[in-house]
Amino acid sequence: MSISKSYAVFGLGRYGLAVAKALAASGADVLAVDLDANIVNSAIVDVPFCKCADITDPEVIKQLGVAHIDVVIIAMANNLEASVLSIMLCKEAGVPTVIAKCSNEMHGKILSKVGADKVVLPEVESGVRLAKNLLSSGFVDMIELTSDASLIELEVRPEWQGKTLLELNLRKKYAINIVAIRRREELIVNIDPTQALQSDMKLVVIVQNAKLNKLKNKNG
Repeated sequence: MSISKSYAVFGLGRYGLAVAKALAASGADVLAVDLDANIVNSAIVDVPFCKCADITDPEVIKQLGVAHIDVVIIAMANNLEASVLSIMLCKEAGVPTVIAKCSNEMHGKILSKVGADKVVLPEVESGVRLAKNLLSSGFVDMIELTSDASLIELEVRPEWQGKTLLELNLRKKYAINIVAIRRREELIVNIDPTQALQSDMKLVVIVQNAKLNKLKNKNG
């Protein structure tokens, strides 16, 4: 799959890191940035282009080459000031699309006012997606990453339980890339392919949109 757009993710908390890893796993060109060196050093295993930098500094924005990036995702909902400044700097640099995560509706309105093209309130949007996807697709959750690929969270089907990923070979059967396993509140990104899947697990996968129907069909 060829993904022509380039992406940057500012802020590598749980949400930002998940987005960056999903994009990188799909083959997209992703720049991930955080102010915490420990977080950056940990993330670089899954997102090769990670930088420790202050994205509220105009000179840093210039040095990172943000002006040449198509989509910037700002995932610093707990820091409104940093979000506002980085949005403004990205738009001044000419970034076509800036998506910002916010912590509440009021903050969302502020981020839109200063230039965010789309504001994401995860608690609200995930609930809406969940309802729609439960009714229409059978997936627990689905996020369209590009016109070609989506990030899907799906239940471990009864016929998969007790078997390992090596045994199931889901990548070959369904053309999917498994990027994480969710078990209750834990997100496991260092996946052991020899571990048996359990009923309380959910698989987080990247799939080509053209293959979605095959994945929906439980008889695959």
